[in-house]
Amino acid sequence: MKGVMRFGKKGKHSPRYISPYKISKRVGNIAYELELSSELAAVHMVFHIYMLNKCLGDLALIVTIKNIGIKDNLSYEEIPIQILDHQVCKLRTEDVASVKVLWRNQFVEEEILGS
Repeated sequence: MKGVMRFGKKGKHSPRYISPYKISKRVGNIAYELELSSELAAVHMVFHIYMLNKCLGDLALIVTIKNIGIKDNLSYEEIPIQILDHQVCKLRTEDVASVKVLWRNQFVEEEILGS
């Protein structure tokens, strides 16, 4: 489509939403102006209310892109920090090992690490 800006991939693998942005002011009854980042300078700042979703996220859980190190092909490398649990399951003729790993930039419930 001409004049449409795409974020990353197109089709069913394209992102549905992009980062939470603050509302700077209300424009009329059904439109809002957002505080967009400099990367989205080409995008018009006013959006219809149906294009917006309420973000109720915990700010402590937001991981910045700079900390992850996303590459040009939208991939990143995970670094294992600690092995939390392991078990071996018996399948008919084979033993299959299963390992629970704590990765960098991932969060773990306190119950797992508490005991």
